[in-house]
Formats: sequence, C-alpha cells, structure tokens
Amino acid sequence: MKRCFITGATGFVGSHVAEACVQKGIQAVTVARAQSDTRLLEQWGVEIVRGDLTDPNAVAQAMAGADAVVHCAAKVGDWGPVEEYREVNVGGTALLLEEARKHKPRFVHVSSLGVYAARDHDRTDESEPPPDSHMDGYTQTKVESEKLVLSYHQHQGVPVVVLRPGFIYGPRDRTVLPRLMNLMAQGQIRYIGSKTKLMNAIYVGNLVDAIFLALERSDAVGQVFNLTDDEDVTKERFMETIADLAGLPKPTKVVPLPVARMLARLLEGIARLRGAKQAPRVTQARIKFMGLNLSFSCEKAKRDLGYQPAVRFADGMKRTIDWWKEEQARGR
Repeated sequence: MKRCFITGATGFVGSHVAEACVQKGIQAVTVARAQSDTRLLEQWGVEIVRGDLTDPNAVAQAMAGADAVVHCAAKVGDWGPVEEYREVNVGGTALLLEEARKHKPRFVHVSSLGVYAARDHDRTDESEPPPDSHMDGYTQTKVESEKLVLSYHQHQGVPVVVLRPGFIYGPRDRTVLPRLMNLMAQGQIRYIGSKTKLMNAIYVGNLVDAIFLALERSDAVGQVFNLTDDEDVTKERFMETIADLAGLPKPTKVVPLPVARMLARLLEGIARLRGAKQAPRVTQARIKFMGLNLSFSCEKAKRDLGYQPAVRFADGMKRTIDWWKEEQARGR
C-alpha cells in the first residue's frame, strides 16, 4: 500500500489513521474544507485536497492512485432531522463508493456498534442483524450506509471491510469526552438503572490497529467486525477512572431506567414541538449509552483479523486525560 485516502482526517479518528500512515511510509491524502484546520496534517506531509465529500471532483482527485480508502468521516450526534444525517452519512458514502467502483481500492468503512438494537447486550456478535429502524438520525444512517457499502461489494466488486467500533476514546477527542467531563464537573452525570452495566469502549489506537489489519488481510474483504478493547469495563469504572485522572467529582446518583425513559420521551416531545436545535438533557440515545449493558464479542476480529488490542483501558484513558490536561494548560 503506497497511497491511502482518508476521509475525516482533520477529525479525531481520521487524524490518528493519517498519523499511522505517515509512520508506515504511506502517502496519506484527504479532502478538507477551506476553513478546516489542517496544520497538523500539513506538518506530517498529508496531501490536502480542498473541498468536501459532496464534491465529486474533490473525491475523484483524492482517490486517484489510492490503494486504499479509510472512511472515517460522518455527521455525528443524537439530535436533528434524519435527512441532515442522511445527506452526509449516506450521500457522502455513496459518492465515495461510486468513485471506488472505478478503481477498486480496499475500502474500510468505519461504522458503529450503535447499529445493533437498543437493548441490553451480552457478547452480541456479528451474526445478529441490525434492525432497519433506529431512534436517532446518526444511528439510522449508519445502518443505511453499512448496507450501501456491502451492496457495492456484492454487486460492484468493491473490496470493502466494515468495522463496528464501540465508544471511541483517546487523544484529540475534542467533543464527546470533553463534554462528558464538563457535565461531570457540574455534578450532572447520573447513572441510569445500574452502575455495573458494561461499556463498549475502544481506545483509538486499538481501532487504528484494526483498520490496518482490515487493509492488509485479503480474507477480511466483504466482512463485518465488532471492535472494542475486549475488556469488561462497567459504567462506574469508566466514569470513576475519568474522575480520578481529571480530578473531578465522581458521579454517585442512580436514576431508575423507567423514570429516565419516561423523562426522555417527555423532553424529546417538548423539544420537537419547539423545533429545538439542541438535544434535551435526556434522550433515548443517551439512555442507550448510560443505561444499557453494552457487551459485544470481538472473537471474529481476533480470529479472522488477528486483532489483539494492545492498549488496556486504564492506560488508554490515562493517555487520553494526560492529553486533555496538556490542551487545557495551553488554553485550547
């Protein structure tokens, strides 16, 4: 592999993929808007094509000569019209796949464990099909984009691999974990139902390792793989590790699951009536994150990809919070 087109390289996961490419001597290329901060990528020698993923010319230029595509870019969130998510997450993926149909690079699609049903999971594996309908625009369109990717493999011969990571944490996350810590600092984090239910976390470095295995293994083509740190981490351990490392108060309160669900339905209904642009404090999607047992099997990835997560949760979270502290000290 000599040239890799990475979508979302200015973001959290994509920047780590780009950095790994540079370290491996692979020319990385990405598409970035004119206003995007690409200084770090330029420092690494990443080729920047100005535009966005809805621009066929920019996509064609970036994919020209690429041996591989790693599709990390997505509109994320748990609120807003599904059409807005579909335009980016499905429409953008379709444009990439149509270009990939011409050149047949290895195409790694970064999806999400969120595509599975919103229920408790106990070592759920890839044999369980995701439901067609979901509660939020992000998850709904991740399912739709997965189906599209796999259809291009089946009908157009594009060599695709679908990866389903859980909650991704690590350095350069400037959105989800910082927001979580801000709520923790304000004493607004509540456990839902139980403190002992499991998270589905994955350290970004472990995910990047899996991405390169998916790029390299010929028998991975056409397959779907669950990915986590493969370590049982309860909601309580997850939150208290962050609190201890960041010097924040530990959450203690537990809200019964039925109460949280009733409150979410009420607040979501009011927010929709008002046309709110921001999600209410409690949503069904956030209940899924905090209130359900999210245990998924990585046995297929370990067996067929050779995936062995190198970074354990304690070390990965320490690296994450250390990075965050450095950013805080720099005033970023």
